[in-house]
Amino acid sequence: MSDTLTGRTTEAISDAPDYPMARAGGCPFAPPPEVMELAEARPLSRVKIWDGSTPWLITGYEEARTLFSDPRVSVDDRRPGFPHWNEGMLSTVHKRPRSVFTADAEEHTRFRRMLSKPFTFKRVEGLRPAIQQITDDAIDSMLAGPKPGEIVSALALPVPSLVISQLLGVPYEDAEMFQHHANVGLARYATGEDTVKGAMSLHKYLAQLVEAKIENPAEDAVSDLAERVKAGELSVKEAAQLGTGLLIAGHETTANMIGLGVLALLQHPDQAAVLRETDDQKVVANAVEELLRAFGPVTSFRICSRETEIRGQKILPGEYVAVSTPMAGRDPTFYENPQEIRFDRKPIHMSLGGGMHRCLGQHLARLELQIALDEFVTAIPEFRIKDQFRVPYFVGNILHVGELHLEWN
Repeated sequence: MSDTLTGRTTEAISDAPDYPMARAGGCPFAPPPEVMELAEARPLSRVKIWDGSTPWLITGYEEARTLFSDPRVSVDDRRPGFPHWNEGMLSTVHKRPRSVFTADAEEHTRFRRMLSKPFTFKRVEGLRPAIQQITDDAIDSMLAGPKPGEIVSALALPVPSLVISQLLGVPYEDAEMFQHHANVGLARYATGEDTVKGAMSLHKYLAQLVEAKIENPAEDAVSDLAERVKAGELSVKEAAQLGTGLLIAGHETTANMIGLGVLALLQHPDQAAVLRETDDQKVVANAVEELLRAFGPVTSFRICSRETEIRGQKILPGEYVAVSTPMAGRDPTFYENPQEIRFDRKPIHMSLGGGMHRCLGQHLARLELQIALDEFVTAIPEFRIKDQFRVPYFVGNILHVGELHLEWN
């Protein structure tokens, strides 16, 4: 097969750059310079991931949108050659039941229908007072504590963790356990041993919770799954897998975006002032969309089940792609001055996915981000980084700020 865009054959892709790449100092949550160079040259290029394989990296907005909506592009991680996030995910692939995150077509629709009830716009909007209170309590606790305050542990992690715990019916005192296993399992170089241990612990925990909810249901998402088990529509193992996925996905990316969002506001005080000075929730909502466009932290993997074509490049069955939503959100052929952060922009983006696999909890994630970032700039109008050059970043398939120490007047 010829590489139409690169002019090289498949035998000559051993020099493909490692992915993800190192980030530039000074603004390490911006796309790496090497990825920017690839994107400027073409909307898809070969890169090398952790296992030495070389997927197509998709950086163009239109190309990413097309792939997300193409039924020939699969999320089924059981397919031979699927580009797993790390060794641990690969080693456990045949031990995990199917879920909404790894199923295609009718199977995906079946799982999604079972999970959709708690995540409708109306149900999520009904959580606004509770999310507001959780956020206010977190910020008040940080302000009452010592300076500098650490925003990731004080706000970014506890808010989405407590919200998803309440929504699912998981006791919040167990949040630290699932946060730990989520971080270990999603790390770039997570081993099979790391992932198996964490997956078994989470699966056992959720299976016991499902069984408990069968006997004593409540108004929560795990009780909804337990009802499906009782009706014979799901096994306990399937319900536990779905619950585990929601538990991790329901806090991990949102927590990362709160940390990144606060850092973006620190580096763009003029835009932070826009949030601080408005009472219009439409302005707040639009600001969150702009931050998602610019700093969406996730790269999504897919594998082709049938031949498809992107910009004249054939992608054959069994070949796979890595869709970079952060780069798609900065595509200069789609956005005007994409490196600028402007809350008056009306951004369209795919940081919450696209097509039938668009994020199930998108309404919840948006509401949490709107409340957390708006309340933060309002409650702490004059804030600054304790030491910008010592902010630790963790770069894998999900980018996040490890710690962010702030001072304020």
